[in-house]
Amino acid sequence: MRDLMGIMKQAQAMQEKMASLQEELDRVEVSGAAGGGAVRVTMTAKGALRGVTLDPDLMKPDEREILEDLIVAAVNDARAKAEAAMQERMQELTKGLPIPPGMNLF
Repeated sequence: MRDLMGIMKQAQAMQEKMASLQEELDRVEVSGAAGGGAVRVTMTAKGALRGVTLDPDLMKPDEREILEDLIVAAVNDARAKAEAAMQERMQELTKGLPIPPGMNLF
């Protein structure tokens, strides 16, 4: 019975840590760039877009498609960094816990 109580306490502690991690991920910001930094985006580690910065030289009507592609590339770059930040924090949180390989908590 003591083992069950210990497991229950571990589960509760894990839930509290997960809630704290979710709040932290709302505050962690990552930046992505494309076109040699001509397009930059900032987003949270959870994927909420916070801002877009464009080099003024890109604001040419005949290059609209290039600008659109660069924005998409910058967002994807930031998203990859956000996922890496999330994974890093999850590894810190779950270090030492008996979680089966491949189990994704997000």
